[in-house]
Amino acid sequence: MLTNTLNTNEVKDRAGTEVEFTRLSTDKRATEFAQITETPSLPHRLVISHAETGTGSKRVRRSLVRVDKTILGTDGTPVTSSAYSVVVIPIGNLSAYDVSKDALAELMSFCSTTGAATTVLFDCTGNGASALINGSL
Repeated sequence: MLTNTLNTNEVKDRAGTEVEFTRLSTDKRATEFAQITETPSLPHRLVISHAETGTGSKRVRRSLVRVDKTILGTDGTPVTSSAYSVVVIPIGNLSAYDVSKDALAELMSFCSTTGAATTVLFDCTGNGASALINGSL
């Protein structure tokens, strides 16, 4: 379980600077954090949620981590940008999570590096992040 305050580099922005969050709510399968210094009318949220469907060997868990950040757009109205990762794991038919870990590691690597480089790029210049931000293929 995560602590109620994420303030020791758990979350970083595109400059690699820590962004601090505090827990707002938790229920059985979801939790929501708010940026500690957010403006109430411009929420900056981090959400983690899980849902399970099916039974027996058909049981599947869908887990989501999502960040929503609201700012004032060029016309002065609030606009929200969102980014999220979803992992779907056939938990009823796996003996270990290695394949799921590989899939997530490959996604994170593709988004945060440029191939041969081993440095994590928070500035969204990694191959996958660049494609997502710029709409490129």
